[in-house]
Amino acid sequence: MAYLESVVLVLHVLTAIAVCGFVLLQHGKGADMGAAFGSGSSGSLFGAAGSANFLSRTTAILATVFFVSSIGLTYFGTLHGKPQGLMEKGLMEKSAPAAPAPPADVPRPAAPASGGATDTTAPKPGEVPK
Repeated sequence: MAYLESVVLVLHVLTAIAVCGFVLLQHGKGADMGAAFGSGSSGSLFGAAGSANFLSRTTAILATVFFVSSIGLTYFGTLHGKPQGLMEKGLMEKSAPAAPAPPADVPRPAAPASGGATDTTAPKPGEVPK
């Protein structure tokens, strides 16, 4: 099964490169507009409707192969089961380690006695300190 996945992956990459090349080789429809205004033999403003040359047909076939190989790679990706690495958990859960719990034998500061004088310099809740 891994052999077939490798073949589909190589086919996918080669098809993607070929689609890019064939699209760049094609003649754009905007270049025909000059011919439509009297200097050429074009019959319409945007070229002949329904005509497809070798480059456009090959591009359509390569695009179909690209989409089919994409679906095949998606199928192979779902066969592997549980994802590994960052996809197992979110990025935030992976990057921050859990904080260690404080040791139980650390002495805590004593609480102030409730019957004594209160500190009048401390601001009250909601009050802006001076």
